Amino acid sequence: MGANYRAACRARSRPDFVAKMGIVEEEADETMYWIQLLIDAKLIRRELVVDLLQESDEILAIVVSSIKTARDNITKLFS
Repeated sequence: MGANYRAACRARSRPDFVAKMGIVEEEADETMYWIQLLIDAKLIRRELVVDLLQESDEILAIVVSSIKTARDNITKLFS
């Protein structure tokens, strides 16, 4: 997530930012998937990663909100 977010911060345009943030969104969701898979496979106890899952969920919400704001700003530019 971090490397992709850094790339988004260096986007060349708002549409490029939105596209790169979409990748960050996918990576955040994938991270949560793998953690959940480890829990379901009983390879790790939920209580050991509950904070990590919570933080991933919060990051995902922030990223989705950022994408929405950026899209809204693009729409305003071309309205």
